[in-house]
Amino acid sequence: MKSIHFLFVCLVFFTAKNHAQTVTDYDGNVYNTVVIGSQLWMKENLKVTHYRNGTRIPNVTDSMAWAHLTTGARCYYNNDSAAYDSIYGPLYNCYAIQDPNTICPSEWHVCTDAELTTLETFLGGTDIAGGKMKESGTSHWVSPNTGASNSSGFSGLPGGMRGPENTFRALGENFMWWTSSVFTVDTSWVWSAYLWYLYAGVDHNPAPKSLGLSIRCVKDMGTGTGEMSNGEPIKLYPNPSNGSITIDGAGRQSFKLAVYSFSGELVLQRDVNSFSNEIDITDLPPGIYLVQIVGTSWSVQQKFIKE
Repeated sequence: MKSIHFLFVCLVFFTAKNHAQTVTDYDGNVYNTVVIGSQLWMKENLKVTHYRNGTRIPNVTDSMAWAHLTTGARCYYNNDSAAYDSIYGPLYNCYAIQDPNTICPSEWHVCTDAELTTLETFLGGTDIAGGKMKESGTSHWVSPNTGASNSSGFSGLPGGMRGPENTFRALGENFMWWTSSVFTVDTSWVWSAYLWYLYAGVDHNPAPKSLGLSIRCVKDMGTGTGEMSNGEPIKLYPNPSNGSITIDGAGRQSFKLAVYSFSGELVLQRDVNSFSNEIDITDLPPGIYLVQIVGTSWSVQQKFIKE
């Protein structure tokens, strides 16, 4: 029986090796995602034109109107959505990410500055993480695109910004995006981050809320070794484990399980029942894995460690 299960794991691994989990926003835009360390990130900039509840995010083209906004808005580089939306997505002011209607898809959020630091630490530190996050080559980036390898799969693109004087600039040179972390020295500013074509690192800068920057969303993650996220009574144990893990559905319903490796590859996928399910992980290499469990109207995620 164990050999049959191992064969199933191998077949799933080889047929789904290039499978990428996706997430869909309110407008129906579908985003590829990537596991980096313990986090699940969108590989693309947010492109949504509505908040999660369906409220439209205004497209503001007039520079004077944009400068005096205190509510959420979007625009496109050079006010040209036809040329830039499909590649880079809109540029949003910070009020859009602070709007209580919420801009990222359900179970996703605008990254915090601390979450960005976690990402950089996993990629080797601030001074080199940017190169691992930038799309390689010069199809979109200005030469020399220093250090760019995109080895993380983050696929950062230089969509530029709408500056404080309401001019558009830095297309091809900078990828700048909002975090949700308020700058404590001056709470009217918020932390932003950027990648630069002449630098292999990541810079963090406080920015006024009137800037137009890109947005990257990160998945809400469950923590701990018992109850999982979002209040769902799903338990995973033991964690760490070297032989098997048990998924206990507490009688909720049947659901689907997927296990992703440290590099984002789907290594195991199966339907499981609503009660106790022992999952053999003997043949998985040691490391950190992301478990995604999907029900009919909910999903939860958690890390586990294979020793």
